Amino acid sequence: MARRALLSVYDKEGLVELGRGLVRLGWELISTGGTAARLAEAGVPVRDIAAVTGFPEILDGRVKTLHPAVFGGILARRDVAAHREQLAAHGLETIDLVVSNLYPFRATVGRPGVTLDDALENIDIGGVSLIRAAAKNHRDVLIATDPREYGAVLEAIERGEEGEELRYRLACAAFAHTAAYDAVVSTWLAGRVGRGPRDLPDQLVLYFEKALALSYGENPHQPAAMYREPFVGAGALAGAQQLQGKPLSFNNLNDAEGALAAVREFRGPAAVAVKHATPCGVAIAETVAEACNKAHDADPVSIYGGILAVNRTLDGEAAEALRSIHLDVLVAPGYTEEALRILVRKPALRVLTTGEGQMFEAAGAAGAAGAGGAGGGSSGGGYDLRRIGGGLLVQLPDVVAEDPGSWQAATKRTPTAEELQELAFAWRVVKHVRSNAIVLARHGATIGIGGGQTNRVESARIAVNQAGARARGSVLASDAFIPFPDTIEVAATAGIAAVVQPGGSIRDADVIEAADQVGLAMVFTGVRHLRH
Repeated sequence: MARRALLSVYDKEGLVELGRGLVRLGWELISTGGTAARLAEAGVPVRDIAAVTGFPEILDGRVKTLHPAVFGGILARRDVAAHREQLAAHGLETIDLVVSNLYPFRATVGRPGVTLDDALENIDIGGVSLIRAAAKNHRDVLIATDPREYGAVLEAIERGEEGEELRYRLACAAFAHTAAYDAVVSTWLAGRVGRGPRDLPDQLVLYFEKALALSYGENPHQPAAMYREPFVGAGALAGAQQLQGKPLSFNNLNDAEGALAAVREFRGPAAVAVKHATPCGVAIAETVAEACNKAHDADPVSIYGGILAVNRTLDGEAAEALRSIHLDVLVAPGYTEEALRILVRKPALRVLTTGEGQMFEAAGAAGAAGAGGAGGGSSGGGYDLRRIGGGLLVQLPDVVAEDPGSWQAATKRTPTAEELQELAFAWRVVKHVRSNAIVLARHGATIGIGGGQTNRVESARIAVNQAGARARGSVLASDAFIPFPDTIEVAATAGIAAVVQPGGSIRDADVIEAADQVGLAMVFTGVRHLRH
């Protein structure tokens, strides 16, 4: 008896070649609707599924393979006598190969104006069932879901080498295929409902597809890759296009994500330099070129070999400003032709575009020299995921709408309007620095950043030492409450004029008194921004 293959695919790439190869090897083909028609048009002998089931396709094709003649032939164990007897009693034949891929749900919901009805009609039922059934019984049934597998399947059949290793590998790929499909469907449907400001799901279904093999991980001996969510839009780093430069590494992308998240805090032209996952220079200005220069001057040592992100299309003037700076990665929403002609002279520089055009340009330059207003926050959206042994820590992103006008003045001296503007800028930056975080800022640029320390006063000392004489007259932001007067004492000695912090320490009164003694202005936000 000829071996039988059931072919039912939406993606018909390689279908005819596979069908011809199977027929050449003596297989009988059975197929459904459009798949059968494509094979027949190409002159490949094929039986329609209705000839096997004795039942026509119904409900506009919603039901065509869901029948015992199909699933009995797939699921019957050949090594179980009772199964063979039941097939014979009902006049059913075995199916030895299933080739199936699924309706294009993801492509459908990616179209502008897609409706729920459109989406529902593109949720595959029969295909998923066929794939799962064949994969479950893979010891007896080969399963192929990817046209790239067809050649290997044909070759194995021709050589008589359809061993357990191949069958198991194909089954694993098949279960991954249906799991990914279900995850995309559930993700899109859940996204239509939205969530409350503090809601986390009882079941967290995650799906990512491999998008890029990276040159290495955090260290050269660690293999790494980048995976992409199913519905990545413009602006997300995982959807960025590399225009030039060496292959990307884990560290490149990790730092670039930090730079993008920080630069989106500002509506006016802004630039953020990141080194080892923390900002080393942040600036806002009237132009991108000026912001780049200010971000460099904030810490010209640490920016070497770092990552720079801007929130506007990078023009020729800005590209020229960056020519003398050694960067590993440059990220922008877009580039002018003149900028690209200049950047190509730095062939090792990895140039990425996120494809957003003029991000926040509708806001104009208003606020560019000050805090710049609230930006777009994190580029990724979704959940903040951290891996632990055996599980994940999941939280919503740190995106909070804050109005400096609502901050509470804690000291006798209140900040001047100019100081409040500088404090708002520093406060947007400090949330992107590793805790304990201290940021000093002046004239719309950081001048000292201390973070990643086990105590806050040490971070303050680092920031002050980095700023040097520039600290006098600057402002200071602390990502969490200041627990002791020692940080205020460091600030006062350096000549810092004003401080912004969440407040809430049991020693707030002591800290306020220390600030009052030196005439330092301090405001409380009531919100903290720890970043671990």
